[in-house]
Amino acid sequence: MQQVNVKFNSVDQIRQFVNIIGKFESNFDLGSGQRIVDAKSILGVMALDLTGPVRLRCHSDDMEIAEKIAPFLC
Repeated sequence: MQQVNVKFNSVDQIRQFVNIIGKFESNFDLGSGQRIVDAKSILGVMALDLTGPVRLRCHSDDMEIAEKIAPFLC
């Protein structure tokens, strides 16, 4: 399992992020405070407090994932 912080500056970035991770079979969770959502769900991601970084947990050790989400890492 990998855990990193990600930050979104626009709705378009959220859409791009969800499209990228949707191509992987791994499970992804995004958390902000007490709320944790499926990171592959655009509605779930939009329900989080995105004013600051959010915690992404990936249940895979695939290094390609880190390369693909690099623009969103903070």
